[in-house]
Amino acid sequence: MTLAEAQEKNIIKVDRTALVHPKARLAPGVTIGPYAVIQEHVSIGEGTEVGAHCVIEGNTTIGRDCHIFTGAVIGSIPQDLKFKGEDSQLIIGDRNKIREYVTINPGTEGGGGKTVIGSDCLFMAYSHVAHDCLVGNQVVLANSVALAGHIVIEDKAIVGGLVGVHQFVRIGKMAMIGGCSRVVQDVPPFATCVGYPAKIYGVNSEGLKRANLPHDTKDRLHRAFKVLFYSKHSLPHGIAEAEKIADSFPELEHLLGFLRQSKRGICKSSVHQQNGQNEDR
Repeated sequence: MTLAEAQEKNIIKVDRTALVHPKARLAPGVTIGPYAVIQEHVSIGEGTEVGAHCVIEGNTTIGRDCHIFTGAVIGSIPQDLKFKGEDSQLIIGDRNKIREYVTINPGTEGGGGKTVIGSDCLFMAYSHVAHDCLVGNQVVLANSVALAGHIVIEDKAIVGGLVGVHQFVRIGKMAMIGGCSRVVQDVPPFATCVGYPAKIYGVNSEGLKRANLPHDTKDRLHRAFKVLFYSKHSLPHGIAEAEKIADSFPELEHLLGFLRQSKRGICKSSVHQQNGQNEDR
């Protein structure tokens, strides 16, 4: 069925002022608002709503039941001087809310060619997701968060307003980063971090509570954080000590695995910063 036939049968709704390429793939229930621009290689899933003045371009796939608000620019070429027009993709999952003037770029050849966004995320106004980022499910980026390229954000992480995140940083599952922070090293899963540069201030207790994790799991995470980030151990020694209380708890195993895989290093703890203990972590 052509775009015109779908509109005529009211399967999709496209405002008369919108510009939609005839080859764009729009599923049933899609709504396109005034003055929006949808280019040729875009695919939009069932029930997704695109607001006024949005631009969606490139090889972009958007899942079902997303809501994209006024002025968002999705799929424009990466802000990377090495990008030479190679084929790349932007893949966005289901039920995401992308607020006003958000920008999201596709991948580059140097980063695997894909930017991938999970499902059930919230991108608040003016936030930016650069090329080759991998963003999990139920992630929240508050207003004006800026993600540089090649960043990984795991499920249920929350990044506060006006935070800048350096290239190649990883933000762990259920981490919380306070507003106006500068993030230049990996943020561990389940951690609360804030500062310029960001430092670890303990376990994200509110996040653990919202996730309804068992008391024993929360207790072991608190104990592990004390060993890893609030003792005099080096990080490798701290990991070895924390392994003794992991006891097949998946959250602890995930935390330790994340730390072992760090390439940029882990954010320092607030205690070590205050005490002037700057050992390599």
